[in-house]
Amino acid sequence: MQAVVFNGHYLTYADVCATEYWRAIGVPYPSGFADLGIDALVRKATVEYHAAARYDDELLVCGRIARLGRSSAEFAVSMFRADDTSRSLVDAELVYVCVDRSSAPVAWPPQMRERMRAYETVTPAEGHTGG
Repeated sequence: MQAVVFNGHYLTYADVCATEYWRAIGVPYPSGFADLGIDALVRKATVEYHAAARYDDELLVCGRIARLGRSSAEFAVSMFRADDTSRSLVDAELVYVCVDRSSAPVAWPPQMRERMRAYETVTPAEGHTGG
């Protein structure tokens, strides 16, 4: 036993962060997305490991929309020990693509775009997110 968090679990933590983000902007997943006739699919996920979280660490997981494209959104996540936010343990990037019910890419609905922009303290960059 290594007594550290298994590397793959950090993507789960990032996903939970995104789910809570959607709830915070007033569009809970999945019901709020379904009401708008959309879904969000992960197109790209990257994780950069700086240090391991240890067994029983309490983590602070912070996420924001760093870039907002027509149909994509780059969600940046940083994870810290709750008692030490001086440096992140892990940084992750999830690139979501907004799709319709047939899974075809579509533009983020205007009300979603406005909620994302209004929620952020740092305005997301605009344009293609790459990946």
